[in-house]
Amino acid sequence: MKPVDSAPELALADGATGEAAATAPLAGESAAPAVESRPWRRALRKLRRRKGAMFGLFFVAFFVLMAIFAPWISPHDPIATSWSAVRKAPSAAYWFGTDDIGRDVLSRVIWGARASLLAGIVSVGISLAIGVPLGLIAGYVGRWPDMVISRLTDALLACPFLILAIALAAFLGPSLTNAMVAIGIAATPRFIRLTRGQVLAVKVEDYVEAARAVGNSHLRIALRHVMPNVLPPVIVQGTLAIAAAVIAEASLSFLGLGQQPPAPSWGSMLNTAKNYIENSPWMAVWPGLSIFMLVLSFNLLGDGLRDALDPREA
Repeated sequence: MKPVDSAPELALADGATGEAAATAPLAGESAAPAVESRPWRRALRKLRRRKGAMFGLFFVAFFVLMAIFAPWISPHDPIATSWSAVRKAPSAAYWFGTDDIGRDVLSRVIWGARASLLAGIVSVGISLAIGVPLGLIAGYVGRWPDMVISRLTDALLACPFLILAIALAAFLGPSLTNAMVAIGIAATPRFIRLTRGQVLAVKVEDYVEAARAVGNSHLRIALRHVMPNVLPPVIVQGTLAIAAAVIAEASLSFLGLGQQPPAPSWGSMLNTAKNYIENSPWMAVWPGLSIFMLVLSFNLLGDGLRDALDPREA
């Protein structure tokens, strides 16, 4: 009789095991949203695994801190001249040497980081403030607003970025503020085009259609459902655009359309150094190397963010 009695017990045991197995996916399903609710933490983990991105982030932070603490870490006054120290080679007194009128190159490089970072961040901020709303309107509304915005964007994109920035800076007048405005306007079409394309892809997704079906307003759908899914590629493009803006600011300063002397700027330092490149190469090496490292750092950081914010990347 025991074998007969044990069969129901085995059946009950199997049933309990089956219930546990049946409930296991439910537990897994309940745990999945907790993981999915933290996309930025997952993106940060992926960013940390990319050595190039961390290298770029380190040097970006280094230049930012250098610009912030310039008044305290600069060994000399960046605009003070000394006719007894004209074009001196690097030494204990002047680590990076001096320029054609005896100004300390190291101090001018440190203060020049402020102009480059300010131009990069402010100009990209202008581009984002103008380009993202226009791209959102063009992609979501469509019809004649899309046609007007797209045609204006195509007209601006027909002119190369740097040429357009130079033309606008020359029209506005030589100053760092006007240079930032010119660079920001010249970079705006890229953000309009990018945002519009992303909105066109997102607005036909099922969750957007569901939000529309339950009666959400168009403004709420655009801001709460479409915009958050457009931001990751815009952030990546913004990081890469800062690198382009740094080069543009240096180019405008080199041409005399950006930061005006005697205020330090890496571009204007290169403009002065070109006349003494054979006898005093240190005047060109340090500002040129600073531009190279800052642009490289932002590009590496942008590439890392692109991989980290891509849901298809492991």
